[in-house]
Amino acid sequence: MSEGSKGSKGSLLVLENFIGGKFISCQNHIESFDPSTGEIYCLVPDSGPQEVDVAVAAAKEAFPDWSSRSPEARAQILNKLADLLEKNLEEFAKAESRDQGKPVSLARSLDIPRSAYNFRFFASSVLHQLNDCRPMDHLSSLSYTQRCPLGVAGLISPWNLPLYLLTWKIAPAIAAGNTVVAKPSEMTSATAWMMCKLMEEAGVPPGVVNIVFGSGPRAGDALVGHPDVPLVSFTGSTATAQRITERSAPYCKKLSLELGGKNPAVVFADADLERCIETTVRSSFSNQGEICLCTSRIYVERSLYPEFLQRFVAAAKKWKTGVPSDPSSNNGALISKEHLEKVQGFVSLAKSEGAVIHCGEGVDQLDLPEPNRSGYFMPATVISGVSDGSRVMQEEIFGPVTCISPFDSEEEAISRANGVRYGLSATVWSRDVEKVHRVAQKIQAGLVWTNCWLVRDLNLPFGGMKNSGVGREGGKDSYHFFTEIKTITIKH
Repeated sequence: MSEGSKGSKGSLLVLENFIGGKFISCQNHIESFDPSTGEIYCLVPDSGPQEVDVAVAAAKEAFPDWSSRSPEARAQILNKLADLLEKNLEEFAKAESRDQGKPVSLARSLDIPRSAYNFRFFASSVLHQLNDCRPMDHLSSLSYTQRCPLGVAGLISPWNLPLYLLTWKIAPAIAAGNTVVAKPSEMTSATAWMMCKLMEEAGVPPGVVNIVFGSGPRAGDALVGHPDVPLVSFTGSTATAQRITERSAPYCKKLSLELGGKNPAVVFADADLERCIETTVRSSFSNQGEICLCTSRIYVERSLYPEFLQRFVAAAKKWKTGVPSDPSSNNGALISKEHLEKVQGFVSLAKSEGAVIHCGEGVDQLDLPEPNRSGYFMPATVISGVSDGSRVMQEEIFGPVTCISPFDSEEEAISRANGVRYGLSATVWSRDVEKVHRVAQKIQAGLVWTNCWLVRDLNLPFGGMKNSGVGREGGKDSYHFFTEIKTITIKH
């Protein structure tokens, strides 16, 4: 397949909506930038209510046939989609890197393989879901449950892991028998559009998967407020989720909301320091820190704090920020100029409040080639001396910034780890098995890793507490979200 085979305006890539199995052009477009150069390279449809209406109608039309197919038949198509993504892995990896700013090596090793695996996983998972059955002999009756797809699922995915998180929603939705209208982020739409080119070859019937590109206030708002879309799965900011909840309320829609995080690491004095530092540098800065699960607050037991800080800063300085195509780059560019300025603003705020910037923003200069000097690059930044009440410690930064602070007792560490409005994930570092169990149970987070980070079994629930979300995703949880349960009782 060829990335530029559809549409061009000069040297710009021009995307089109994918509705009812066909590419449909849009009159108005949104400019999309290459984060590594700061230059416009792509025009994305600026869709609105009209385009969403057409897409929902196509999805509704396709639903009766698709939902009546066996799970095995649907799984076969999902596996074919996975095959095609793997066949075109290198092209997708390069496109994802250019669109999002991440290193090609990361897209090649993480984003695209996981996108393919999402289809494989849910193709298998849907075949192993069980219903309940309860005989009531004293009443001469039998009751059993049945799970049914709901219809048209509205899916909205973010810009940080574009295809990875889009397929995390599409795969379980269509595996369960729903049809979908999906809206990727307008800042990272290229790989979603490329995937649409694979739909026909994979055997996806027209209308089962529809992709409408555009902004949240126009296309997203029209989708979540559409009366014929009974469920919405959204990954993004807490503020946007509040708007989605308001728009969905009049229709009593099912909602799955995976939102922000302000994730703590709690490092006890008996931690395996070498492994802890290596992993926590990765958990703090991977993908430019633009992962909802990234560590942004590190609490270290006081007796270990001086050595930890010194070794962590040294390791962070070796975390290379550079051109995404360079195989030696650990990080690439942040998503946009506005986002870069926002992240830089948090570092400036910390400095103004008396914090120490040990490395990164304002301390270390990046050596970038001339074509990339207008890109949105920022080095890995480590800060200490920030009070827990500061916005720097309370708000999601979503960039390559982490703050380190000492603690004196287990109770203090737990209290401070829980002292934000978010509760998505946390990490705990200790060799004491009893302690890690005890602390993990008290931390208010949907996921707690001990002595590791980002070790995932997709069968298990994923999601956050407090302002980090509503609902869970994963094998059984996604199946339950994308289906409605009914109880049937038979008198005999």
